[in-house]
Amino acid sequence: MALIELRNVTKRYQVGEQEINALAGIDLEIAQGEFAAIIGPSGSGKSTLMHLLGCLDTPSTGIMKIDGVDVSKASGNRLAEMRNQKIGFVFQSFNLLAKLNVLQNVELPLIYAGISARVRKEKALAAIERVGLSHRIHNTPLQLSGGQMQRVAIARALVNSPKIVFGDEPTGNLDSNTGATILQMFRELSQQGSTIVLVTHDNNIAAQAARRIEIRDGLIVNDTINPPVPAPATSTPAAAV
Repeated sequence: MALIELRNVTKRYQVGEQEINALAGIDLEIAQGEFAAIIGPSGSGKSTLMHLLGCLDTPSTGIMKIDGVDVSKASGNRLAEMRNQKIGFVFQSFNLLAKLNVLQNVELPLIYAGISARVRKEKALAAIERVGLSHRIHNTPLQLSGGQMQRVAIARALVNSPKIVFGDEPTGNLDSNTGATILQMFRELSQQGSTIVLVTHDNNIAAQAARRIEIRDGLIVNDTINPPVPAPATSTPAAAV
């Protein structure tokens, strides 16, 4: 069974008297552990598709299932439960709270989930260790590099052990070397069983994923498997990025 399953999904928006067809009938399956990139130009529908897949919205028509749960007509509360239990997000702008340190930022999803303070700390420390930033837990975002801030964002996305991690242009604010390190981290997470879905307009980024899903005019026009990406010759120290 696919982890993500869409059948003839459409999404329409009313803007004044004009109806916008953002998605025109999407059929898509993504399996557990896949590393996929959704690519398309501005206005193609890729951001709308990510909003649906991330349970931030529901389709106008069609069937959408996440981990076997039909969320096609789910309520706002049910969508929030799905996001908290099954989904992690990593954004281009990191979305870290400047006044909180690394540990506190990573703990936030667990606070919303009502997890006890002791368990929160244990889970957050484990997620931070996973991204190689255990030595930075008391630093605030302003004391970190861009790559380190994105690692914190990844740790926060992983802290609830989600089935799916979505990245919205997650390397857009990083230099090319740091971006490559972050993409390598996503590949490793996929190899460990996490399902990674990146949204990008950059062909070079899409080429780093195992699967490239191209969307135009609200339709999937190409869905291909990329050649394997060679493993890096040496790893970059966590403190450097």
